[in-house]
Amino acid sequence: MSQFRDFNFKLLVVDKLMYGRERLLPVYDLPGRLAERGIRDAASYVLRNGLHEEVLPESRAHFEALEIPAELLARVEELCFDAGADVFRHCAPAWDGEDDLFDVRSLDDLPLLPNLRAVTFVRDGVLVVPNAAEVFAAHGIDTD
Repeated sequence: MSQFRDFNFKLLVVDKLMYGRERLLPVYDLPGRLAERGIRDAASYVLRNGLHEEVLPESRAHFEALEIPAELLARVEELCFDAGADVFRHCAPAWDGEDDLFDVRSLDDLPLLPNLRAVTFVRDGVLVVPNAAEVFAAHGIDTD
């Protein structure tokens, strides 16, 4: 199994595989998990409890422990660095996208995606790696 160095980069890969075509199963459903505990509105819950500026511990633990088989990683041909990724609401349901909570700070995990050919939202998303366009170009990856 592959080990990611940048948790937020991993989350974007999870978003592609789990919330896109749902090849990575089972789908993690934070609102469903909270509903089982009697919490109907995840965003209100985190705001009320001062948890809105962090990844919820149960979500972090789940995604950090999640193993992604190399054969699934090899299927990723495009990756989107959009701040609106579905996985983020399963980590921080009240996140407003205005801070750096999900910023990707490293592209050291690119070798885990051997067939990655294109990335989007490089300038407008959660990617804050200096000279990212040059790094992608060096790996033969097209940018938007």
